[in-house]
Amino acid sequence: LVEWYKKGDLDFSKISTVNLDEYKGLSPEHDQSYRYFMQSNLFDHVDIVPEHTRVPDGLTKDAKAFCSEYDAYIRSKGYVDMQLLGIGHNGHIGFNEPAEEFPVRVHTVQLAESTIKANSRLFDRIEDVPTQAVTMGIGAIMKARRVLLIAGADKREIVDRAFRGPVTPAVPASVLQLHRDATVILCQG
Repeated sequence: LVEWYKKGDLDFSKISTVNLDEYKGLSPEHDQSYRYFMQSNLFDHVDIVPEHTRVPDGLTKDAKAFCSEYDAYIRSKGYVDMQLLGIGHNGHIGFNEPAEEFPVRVHTVQLAESTIKANSRLFDRIEDVPTQAVTMGIGAIMKARRVLLIAGADKREIVDRAFRGPVTPAVPASVLQLHRDATVILCQG
């Protein structure tokens, strides 16, 4: 995207972004926060208006109020035009972990041990990996006009379960079978 912007093929000056999730307990300056990632890899290199970028606040003191406000903001924008997703080895999208039901709204979630272990490669020690996150709910994800899910070759098995198995909150990504415009890209080896 940055290359296309530099070539003059993209203009970010009139867009708004709404990030999917953020770790609880990490500041925007922490090198593993999603705000830091977006800032250093995209926002700092394009002509996006800083006030038009939204990432959940991982340091909020009142998570319930923040989640409600973030959810209201997403609704006020008419939801998302294009939602970019990855998928966890357990089928999570965003940080919507396998559960008894699909969480509809923005919420705080306790991360599964498998998610913590998978993300530990990005931290010095597994003890440094946050155990909670704020994430957009399945309801907002499903209201996005388009969804693009990109998965590495190591996710082949869970992608198969998510898109060829039953729709179940035990495999959160399976709900995307019901989305009107979802594209899945499974990268090769």
